[in-house]
Amino acid sequence: MDLTEYDVILVNSSAGKDSQAMLDLVAQLAREQDVLDHVTVLHCDLGRVEWPGTAELAREQADHYGIRFEVRRREQGDLLDQVRHRGKWPSAAARYCTSDQKRAPARKLITQLVGELALSRQAKVLNCMGLRAEESTARLHRAELQRDDAASSGRREVTTWLPIHAWTEAQVWARIKASGVRYHPAYDQGMTRLSCSLCVLASRADVVRGAQLRPELAAEYAALESEIGHRFRVDLSMAQIIELASSAGGRAA
Repeated sequence: MDLTEYDVILVNSSAGKDSQAMLDLVAQLAREQDVLDHVTVLHCDLGRVEWPGTAELAREQADHYGIRFEVRRREQGDLLDQVRHRGKWPSAAARYCTSDQKRAPARKLITQLVGELALSRQAKVLNCMGLRAEESTARLHRAELQRDDAASSGRREVTTWLPIHAWTEAQVWARIKASGVRYHPAYDQGMTRLSCSLCVLASRADVVRGAQLRPELAAEYAALESEIGHRFRVDLSMAQIIELASSAGGRAA
């Protein structure tokens, strides 16, 4: 990948394993091509639904490579505020959590970064995301490199790049361990993904484990579920998740 073609290289980081492995790869390529100063790491802070210490870890990971770090968040409130306002939880068919909590803040930062360059021509932006094909059917069919028409304008051409799209989970962990950079402790506590602590798209095992590790947050979710009259998931309410988390067969938090 020729990174020298791009004026801005944005690495989206949740501080999760895929983001971390992607950052290690992009940092290596940028250093080899002498464009590390073109790279910015962005962490979209999801507020109270995020695992504790996530934003700090994302900064720590960026600092390890000497890369500029930025935090952005939805100005109108975090995900739970948004769910209360909309009266519905996000779903695979309505992923407003991604569009509003991550994509929109990222585009605002891209506008800022392009503005800082003060170029007399259209800027070329590479937006890097740690999506992998084996995670879902939808991600399997994503192109590794594609122009983002919605984010592009007369002032910038934005290209989305998925650097580790073809990687397996084993490759991700091998890269992380070889880097020597700290990863989030939630993985060692039984989580397979970081994302939100209680993600509507997570596996049953992950949401149950998340409720065990963050019982107060799970209780807040359950109260909101009752308040708006809409189930956390069609197949699984938060009340049921809490019951599963507290069952005798569940692992203690």
